[in-house]
Amino acid sequence: MTQETRPPFSKEIILIPDLEAEINRLAHRINEDILIRMKRKGAVLGISGGIDSSVTMALAVRALGPERVFGIMLPEQESNSDSLRLARDLTDKFGVPSLIENISAALQGFKCYERRDEAIKRVFPEFDPITYKSKIGINRTGLNHNLPPIFSLTIIAPDGHEKKKVIPVREYLQIVAASNFKQRTRMSMLYYHSEAMHYAVLGTANKHEIEQGFFVKHGDGGVDLLPIGHLYKTQVYQMASALGVPAEIISRTPTSDTYSAEQSQEEFFFQMPFREMDLLWYGFEHAYTPEEVGEVMDMTVDQVNMVYNNFKRKQRTTEYLRMVPIRM
Repeated sequence: MTQETRPPFSKEIILIPDLEAEINRLAHRINEDILIRMKRKGAVLGISGGIDSSVTMALAVRALGPERVFGIMLPEQESNSDSLRLARDLTDKFGVPSLIENISAALQGFKCYERRDEAIKRVFPEFDPITYKSKIGINRTGLNHNLPPIFSLTIIAPDGHEKKKVIPVREYLQIVAASNFKQRTRMSMLYYHSEAMHYAVLGTANKHEIEQGFFVKHGDGGVDLLPIGHLYKTQVYQMASALGVPAEIISRTPTSDTYSAEQSQEEFFFQMPFREMDLLWYGFEHAYTPEEVGEVMDMTVDQVNMVYNNFKRKQRTTEYLRMVPIRM
């Protein structure tokens, strides 16, 4: 798409014009890639009660039929109970066989919680993992000032009182490394079932998660096929409605479901609502000028430039995650 042929930037530019045609195209590709190219008999995926895994499962059902799709719920001791309930509702609605694999014992074996809590206590000595909750995240302040993201650690006491501090680098790295056991353990379980059934593993990451680096290498990034990896979040929601994903899942706030305290994906990583981020990323990706984008988004040129710079920084600093192994 050249500057001469591209449409004017607008808030509707992100929408898929023919949803049914795109759904059928994706279903055909999934069927062809799994059954013919990979020569697998079906698809396994982890389902969390979130919008991305729900749309991925619905597309797989359209492509392969429910009998060739296997959904696995992978809770652990800090998971939100709504996730399991909504995942069950989803598999019931689409007639997909499923099971629950609780990974808490595996995480305890890896000392996931112990290693993470050790780092938290160095920042907040009073932290008690039995009665306190915790999370890490970034806010939009740095984005608005064209600064690199600064991560903060929040602990929540039993009485609801919160304390928040900027995390030192050593503690940040240890908390993230320990927490990443969750995604890597889930992926190990998915591959156990996929190999036992001669199935392929479907990833559930969307375009922003892949291109901005919101995934764990060899965790939720280690899959065989990414059916929605090219879709903006707005487009994922479009597909959810068209595919019949339950309304409660569609209306649910996307979360990381990684830390014991509730936390949105915006708070943890993206720094802005997906509806705003989608349009700004589209403008960035398709080389619309800050002037063109700012006029539609009611933003100044400087504000759009700061967001564009943030996108470039995230792509650059997370490039390692998208690299394939280097062969000598």
